[in-house]
Amino acid sequence: MNKNVDLNLTNLPKELKLILEIIKIENDDRISKDWFDDTDWDLFLQLALHHRLYPLLYSKIVKMENSWFPSEVLQSLSYYYRKNTFQMLHLCGEMEKLSQLFMENNIHPLFLKGPILAADFYGDISKRTCGDLDILIPIDDLQKANELLVDLGYEKDEYIQTLLNDWKWRHHHFTYYHPIQGTKIEIHWRLNPAPGKEPTFNELWRRKRKSSITSYPTYFMGPEDLFFFLVTHGARHGWSRLRWLVDIHQIVKKDLNWSALNKQLKRYQSCHIGGQSLILSEQLLKTVLIKEMQPLTRGNRPKKLAQEAIFYSERIVNLHTDPVPKDVAKYHSLHLFSLMSFQQKFLYMLSVLHPYYTDAETLPLPTKLHFLYFPLRPILWVWRKTRKQALS
Repeated sequence: MNKNVDLNLTNLPKELKLILEIIKIENDDRISKDWFDDTDWDLFLQLALHHRLYPLLYSKIVKMENSWFPSEVLQSLSYYYRKNTFQMLHLCGEMEKLSQLFMENNIHPLFLKGPILAADFYGDISKRTCGDLDILIPIDDLQKANELLVDLGYEKDEYIQTLLNDWKWRHHHFTYYHPIQGTKIEIHWRLNPAPGKEPTFNELWRRKRKSSITSYPTYFMGPEDLFFFLVTHGARHGWSRLRWLVDIHQIVKKDLNWSALNKQLKRYQSCHIGGQSLILSEQLLKTVLIKEMQPLTRGNRPKKLAQEAIFYSERIVNLHTDPVPKDVAKYHSLHLFSLMSFQQKFLYMLSVLHPYYTDAETLPLPTKLHFLYFPLRPILWVWRKTRKQALS
């Protein structure tokens, strides 16, 4: 344990602390009956579902003395566990089909999460949830991938509104949905949106691994690249679902090359984010931090960011479910800014000067005159703000 770090966990719900205690159980460990006094079991189940921890939680409970759990809670967890297992089996089949389809059409797919991650981290695809398949491909193959998915019956969610091709860096994936199968797919051309720095696709593909859970080859990232992706992804979402943090707890048990990983995080200005994830994992899940990890957790910044992230665990935060409460949205916006390096903050401030699609909505111009949105942007921004205040 890092004796120099002691996060304030006072306001975490008792029910969430109980869930984490169960998750931490190894072998014949037991939990004190005191944990079960005055438990709000409705909240317990709600938190297990929200944090997507119910499959792992249920697999732990069935192996321990569970007479203290209400029967309806056990039945609910069992139902969701079985439902998730069927979902993961379905996604395994779809993952193999898409891998073969893309490879036969000269598209190299890297599967970012999903069943591959469950098998690699937990040794069992039923112990981790997955709502969709995230696939990283080269940006030049997006059009070809779109045509292949449409031919399979997938429909693209055209929610991205773009101006002057800003989608290439303001966003990082397109979403597809199969109306009959109910399968959702995200096709990534970046791991994260700008201004974050990250390895190129060719670098990631060179260090790829092959999964053993499908008969046709399916590929995913090397362990160090996967750690980088998981910590930047989790941090960007405020670790608002603790499933992502349990993934960190699992991956650090692997034989990672920490020397190479420290260099990689430094190269992409993410050492403080790696440190944040390790501190959170150690404090909430008692992850053992070996000396090779210590450089990432040193200093005040990783601890400060870790403490800021506790905000999301003290309440149930759904960042992708509108409307996001104003206080949460404001906090999250500030937290995202605090995660950026100095260079990333500078690039972000420059990106604000780049025209947005809202500028085209405010003042429609012919395509050949779109360059005028650069000098017009401050005027259009003031106009929108003034009009909004007037309407209020």
